[in-house]
Amino acid sequence: MATVKEVAQRAGVSLGTVSNVLNRPEVVSDALRSRVEQAIADLGFVRNESARQLRAGVSRTIAVVVLDVANPFFTDLVTGAEEVAERHDALVVLCNSGNDPEREARHLLRLQQQRVLGVLLSPVREEPTEALAAVRRHGTPVVLVDRGSPSAQDASVAVDDVLGGRLAGEHLLARGHRGITFVGPPPGLRQVDDRLAGLRSAAGADGAVRVLPTSGLTVRAGSQAAAALFAGDRPPTAVFCANDLLALGVLNECVRRGVRVPQDLAIVGYDDIGFAASAAVPLTSVRQPREVLGRTGVELLLAQVEGRPARQLVFDPELVVRRSTEGRPGR
Repeated sequence: MATVKEVAQRAGVSLGTVSNVLNRPEVVSDALRSRVEQAIADLGFVRNESARQLRAGVSRTIAVVVLDVANPFFTDLVTGAEEVAERHDALVVLCNSGNDPEREARHLLRLQQQRVLGVLLSPVREEPTEALAAVRRHGTPVVLVDRGSPSAQDASVAVDDVLGGRLAGEHLLARGHRGITFVGPPPGLRQVDDRLAGLRSAAGADGAVRVLPTSGLTVRAGSQAAAALFAGDRPPTAVFCANDLLALGVLNECVRRGVRVPQDLAIVGYDDIGFAASAAVPLTSVRQPREVLGRTGVELLLAQVEGRPARQLVFDPELVVRRSTEGRPGR
């Protein structure tokens, strides 16, 4: 590969001039800058950004650590993050914890070693971990995404999931459903727990909410759970799924069994991923501002880099009504 010295020789300028063109082009005359840029093009020169960042002691890389890279929710979140990062000449790298705290800890250690500019983290656990504390002690800015922080000193962007669950519950109750089943993983993931709490809040003291545990938050887990929905003598008339992937799994099983949606079973999902609107029966879903979460997360991170105080922002979700809940039970 061509070197800076070769670029300077070809352009007939000093190494300092080449450095200025690369890093401070505004201080170089148009004529000199044009010569250097032509030499760069002729030689195919690509500067060693890693070496430059090593000298500076920090990179222009922002890491996003998510729970499940296969979930379109996180794909959209990263899209928003990358949009802001690119405007600030930063690179986004994606790490998948797989909902595994040990894997998350390994990612955080490696990112700390890489001297990343900052980390957007969708944490596995509610309580702060030692791995996360170590990153913060090192001075690397961290923004929790899709999760509020228990500490006012930490930046976070989240959605009011209790409100989201309540919106889903009120919608189903208004359509005459009373025996509502919540489909989601066992307690432990804050977002899911809050959605169930919101549903129970909407149902009130007299509302019957059954909980059907799943093995995860995937389409397959939803299909497996749906089989249990129809095992009893009185199956529910409506389900509220912890995310859209579960809802799609339930819908797939309904289609396979000949269960009519929404006449026999109304389905509400959560996240409003792209697949929700294009499903065989378009899904009613609680929409999260996924790309907004990513964009805002990077903005909060860059604000910390500039020395501004951490902020905690909570966005409201929105119910998007589609065919999967049209009408009343049995109609």
